[in-house]
Amino acid sequence: MNALKETHFNLPGQTNFYRGKVRDVYSFTNYLIMVASDRISAFDVVLPKPIPFKGQVLNQIAAKNLEATKHIVPNWLMATPDPNVTIGIKCKTYPVEMVIRGYLAGHAWREYKVGKRSVCGVKLPEDLKENDKLPQPIITPTTKAHKGHDEDISREEILKQGLVSESDYSQLENYTRALFAKGTEMANEQGLILVDTKYEFGTNNGTIYLIDEIHTPDSSRYFYLKGYQNRQDNGEAQKQLSKEFVRQWLISEGFQGLEGQTVPEMTDEKINQISNRYIELYERFTGSTFLKADTENITLRIEENIRKWITSN
Repeated sequence: MNALKETHFNLPGQTNFYRGKVRDVYSFTNYLIMVASDRISAFDVVLPKPIPFKGQVLNQIAAKNLEATKHIVPNWLMATPDPNVTIGIKCKTYPVEMVIRGYLAGHAWREYKVGKRSVCGVKLPEDLKENDKLPQPIITPTTKAHKGHDEDISREEILKQGLVSESDYSQLENYTRALFAKGTEMANEQGLILVDTKYEFGTNNGTIYLIDEIHTPDSSRYFYLKGYQNRQDNGEAQKQLSKEFVRQWLISEGFQGLEGQTVPEMTDEKINQISNRYIELYERFTGSTFLKADTENITLRIEENIRKWITSN
């Protein structure tokens, strides 16, 4: 199977280019063209081999969720001319990511396990177990790093540093809670639990927009709803649909993105396993069969579809 590692387009009207951990971003005067590659990152490190169809899965799940939540908050989506491409309104990005957690899992659990009872200034109760539901969802923002690790930050510190104005930040919190409620509802309809997720926002002409991806397996963690409580009661691991299984594999192989650590070998079997898990999440989340796009010449397909859109707009 072919996979899309990176693109090198020279598009008409293009003003800039930026390669993120996963996306290749082409800038224009009033809009961005974002290509979801098949690169995969964990612990803020891009792993050496791409995962077939991962970009398509992320892009199509994000598009579905942006469409389903546009009544809650304006979003940047203008068009999806290719399974791996989103075109959207160009915004000035807020320098924080809004992470919201309904359950004690992942990074928050790792912090809790070593004795911390406060995450990003939010106090947590005693005697919680991994994957327990929290009394209410908590917002645990991070700084938005272009390189290296995102860092936990409190609401108070965000306001103190002037990263976001108080009025804007209050609106971001309101949008975050409303989006999480909608995402939870949509997940439950498909027999899933939305455990935690992150949102990114930006502004254009004084309007706050939801930008980037939303409720994808890269930005979110899901559990299976069926059997969740039994597994908790019996101290068993939760069955997950998210990128957490990749992180757990890396941890088991002695890699957490720390200096001096080496990424374990990504065998064809491991790559196919990860690809299949992404496709499984797409099908579970959307309730639809995943239709694999033509990968015979992925870059040519994507470039042709982008150029058609540019020409017609």
